[in-house]
Amino acid sequence: MHLTDLFESTVNRAPNQNAIFQGEKSYTYSQINEKANRAASSMQRLGVGKQDRVMVLLKNRIENIIMFWAIQKIGAIYVPINLRMSLEYIQYCINDVEAKMIVFEESSRYLLKQEHFKHKPIIVSLQGMADLSYDELVKNNSLSFHIPRKNAEDLSTILYTSGTSGKPKGVPRSHKNEYTSTMSHIIQNRYVVHDSTLGAVPLYHTMGLRSLLSMSILDGECHTMLDFDPVEALEIISKQNISCLYLMPTMYHDLVHCSRTKNIDFSSVRVLTFAGSPMSKELIEKCNEMFQPQHLVNHYGSTEIYTFTTSTNVRNKPWSAGKPGIHQNVRLVAIDSKGKSDPSKVVKEGEVGEIIVNTNSAEAFKGYWNRPDATNQAINDGWYYTGDMGKRDEEGDLTVVGRVDEMILSNGENIHPQEIETILSNHPLVKESAVIGENDERFGQLVVAFIVPENSNVTVQQLDQYCKESPRLSNYTRPRKYIFISELPLNNSGKIDRQGLVQGCYAEI
Repeated sequence: MHLTDLFESTVNRAPNQNAIFQGEKSYTYSQINEKANRAASSMQRLGVGKQDRVMVLLKNRIENIIMFWAIQKIGAIYVPINLRMSLEYIQYCINDVEAKMIVFEESSRYLLKQEHFKHKPIIVSLQGMADLSYDELVKNNSLSFHIPRKNAEDLSTILYTSGTSGKPKGVPRSHKNEYTSTMSHIIQNRYVVHDSTLGAVPLYHTMGLRSLLSMSILDGECHTMLDFDPVEALEIISKQNISCLYLMPTMYHDLVHCSRTKNIDFSSVRVLTFAGSPMSKELIEKCNEMFQPQHLVNHYGSTEIYTFTTSTNVRNKPWSAGKPGIHQNVRLVAIDSKGKSDPSKVVKEGEVGEIIVNTNSAEAFKGYWNRPDATNQAINDGWYYTGDMGKRDEEGDLTVVGRVDEMILSNGENIHPQEIETILSNHPLVKESAVIGENDERFGQLVVAFIVPENSNVTVQQLDQYCKESPRLSNYTRPRKYIFISELPLNNSGKIDRQGLVQGCYAEI
């Protein structure tokens, strides 16, 4: 299905239903549709056509959502950008997609250095000087525009992944990809008609788009946040009776540790889903205790292929990523001595292998934008190589144990950092942990654990004994060195910056 058909069906079915809340303001589906039509008409008159790229440098605000639908209506491609990326990377993205139009807000003006543009885009500003203002787009007297021929295989979005090394990669997503992924999200999370969610994950992230699109299908409400703040988030959840939360573990951590949780009613929350990184057993238990959701789900996937696996049994198996999604074929394959994986060599139960996902899924992209080299590296014989390593238990549930390129080679053994981090993070005196390999003349690499403690009472001896007593940790995988730090360095995606730890980018305590 084309996304414009999806949206227009909802507008016809529930025109006066509130769709978006931003602060104290609310916007119905018909109000959003009218402004999107005016913006679509304006963009077409300015020369933006089918499959042209429109870059959006906006936070999660109503203008961003209106631009999203306007772009879909004229068959152009929505390209939202992570405002936390470096100036150099953003300039690269602008030139890489040859943006026909760029829409920005004042806080992101500094990211636009027009002298570096290879092609001159039309610049639209929410405030201040530009080629024209956003108000001029949406106050256009005309609601009419040419509707291009619709094809579900046409590109709807290009999302840029902010990798830990090298330039960002553009991930083209078709209307079919986005629609199928959203339907999977709805089914896998047990969403229902008229649900409501917190729009806290930015729209440049696949999780943010999924929150918006799932509510659009279900005549639901999306309560947007310009910036995530746990106090504000808790107030919205309580006052607006939010039924579904889809957040990153760091956001849940901030919510459950917020001092404002007392005497707040969270009984409306029916579904709680996390993605982006694993969640510790302790954090899962705190979320379960605080929100008492009917469904608590771990979603494991990527920008390239939205769903790999999901688990609804994280209360009992907090380390589990579950089983393949409804459209997915997932394999764990052996890695040879040269670090290469073979899709025909599936590992046995309990053995570690690289996680690969079949690209025949309707949720799967076809290849990176302008990057045949990266595409050939990631896709082989119809399989997408995730770069993640995992193992399956006797029930067929997947556990992700780390990254291929993060694997520690110590004394001839392959050691996976995430396995150790999962154990350490469950210690009551450990707030967060990260594990890396440190070069060692004798062993090749030593296992080093960085610990963010809950308080000053925790000791190296306690943690070492804790690891020794863990039935899930072999003796040779125990950390041989502990470093206590104030916080873990994070990259632009909010994930642990392991390279930063290697390079000493931390404050020791």
